[in-house]
Amino acid sequence: MSFKVEAVPDSYAALGEGPHWDVDRQSLYYVDLESAGINRYDFKQNKVYKAKIEGEIFASFILPVENKPQEFAVGCGHRTVIVQWDGVSAVAKVTRTLFEVQPDLKENRLNDAKTDPNGRFYGGTMAASGDIFTQWKGELYSWQAGGQPNAIRSKVGISNGLAWDVKAKKFYFIDTNNHEVLAYDYNQSTGAVSNPKVIFDLRKIRPEGPLFPDGMTVDTEGNIYVATFNGGTVFKVNPSTGKILLEIKIPTTQITSVAFGGPNLDILYVTTANKFDQPKPAGTTFQVTGLNAKGYAGVNLKI
Repeated sequence: MSFKVEAVPDSYAALGEGPHWDVDRQSLYYVDLESAGINRYDFKQNKVYKAKIEGEIFASFILPVENKPQEFAVGCGHRTVIVQWDGVSAVAKVTRTLFEVQPDLKENRLNDAKTDPNGRFYGGTMAASGDIFTQWKGELYSWQAGGQPNAIRSKVGISNGLAWDVKAKKFYFIDTNNHEVLAYDYNQSTGAVSNPKVIFDLRKIRPEGPLFPDGMTVDTEGNIYVATFNGGTVFKVNPSTGKILLEIKIPTTQITSVAFGGPNLDILYVTTANKFDQPKPAGTTFQVTGLNAKGYAGVNLKI
């Protein structure tokens, strides 16, 4: 298979994360996590618009809000807040807090979050100081309009990749510190998840040491795509067998997350990071074409 990996122009983010394809605006939203940056790549214009959220330190995810074109749910520390942004201006503002998690654990923060196919929130927390790869103080939550956050899993190290396969009735989840991908049984009508099982183990892929799985997505055939934070690779994996179907090499090491997008949902967007002074092009967002696969667009959050 001949696929092509190209940089998205002017897409740099020191810690790029949380890619979300918005069909209505034909745009890829993603964050610059440790500087409260929110970004929008406009496909037709081939241009990235960047904003900072006033008064915040972190922006760990960005989820468009259903029926509110200028409102987004963003992870800011312990809080999931509503941010007002026109998608063009250089400044965005918090208008209110949707909910808060682990307020007593000052050293923790929200990390990756997504919406399930029905527009519910799923996301989790991690330690934000010390050796983050050896702490298990986080939790994984779900939340839906009118309710409170519901803890799905405790003793999470770094709550990370999330993906759903409605046809297989599965929810996939990554705790980076466990070096593995879990599959839960998923009830779409209630949002309940149960019976977690390890379906992909990244401990033995590289002899030099375990890979750290980060963000994740799924294609229409049910394969998962797993970003590796220290591996320079996105793995396409059959979750039924755990077999690696394809290794997508990206020209930088710290691969943070993946999402399908583009007019035909057949472009794989890949965010990366530039932590600890990586050489260029670390922190660039890439687009991978020619994969002969399609994914699903991001779903708006219902609030």
